Amino acid sequence: MKPLLLLALLSLPFAGPASGATVNFVTEEYPPFSYHEGKDLKGAAIEQVRMLMQKAGIDMSVEIMPWSRAYAATQATSMTCLFTTAHSPERDQLFKWVEPLLVDDNILVATASSGIPETDPDSTRRYVVGTHRGDYTEKLLKEKGFTRIDVASDFPSTLRKLLSGRIDLMPISSIYFEKLKLEHPLVRIATLSSQSLGIACEKSFPEDLRARMQQALDELIADGTQRAIFEKYGLRPRP
Repeated sequence: MKPLLLLALLSLPFAGPASGATVNFVTEEYPPFSYHEGKDLKGAAIEQVRMLMQKAGIDMSVEIMPWSRAYAATQATSMTCLFTTAHSPERDQLFKWVEPLLVDDNILVATASSGIPETDPDSTRRYVVGTHRGDYTEKLLKEKGFTRIDVASDFPSTLRKLLSGRIDLMPISSIYFEKLKLEHPLVRIATLSSQSLGIACEKSFPEDLRARMQQALDELIADGTQRAIFEKYGLRPRP
């Protein structure tokens, strides 16, 4: 290569690997946080993700799939992020995090006709508790000594089992419970855990993109946009 040509090439601005990047998001069917409405994808989490990515100036795509498949795909595929993901200690080092999309308690609920009294988690171990495959509550229930665990493919399937009496209890977001109990005869039984939920990106995800995404989310929280999105979907987040 001629010296003058080499000098000219070296003088050009460097375009890093994040230039023109597209982040591929995966999530589950979990209304009102993420769900299909016809061909459209909607939900309190999906709106937050779309707004923060627009604010950060980063292209994105989003796809809904079963949680276990989405969780595995995120760990195996570059430029992929998963939401809404509970940030548990065992997951901390598996992903790079942008959070919180939600700060919440996870509670056990039953149908109002079940007759199960409000109590502590230790007193509910004799009941059949439903959750969905790959969700962090599956491991949480086992850690807390639950042995009668029914595992479904997704959240809507578990809810249908609860309403039809095929299971006794199921864990859900306490924020979502406040909305769901207006639609179904459900009662709160016990609190399982408290956690931050956010976006979990695969380990090789570019740090500059993660930082821009975190800054954009921080701004949505600070200016009240996140709370407004929750309220739009009939949710009451923590103060």
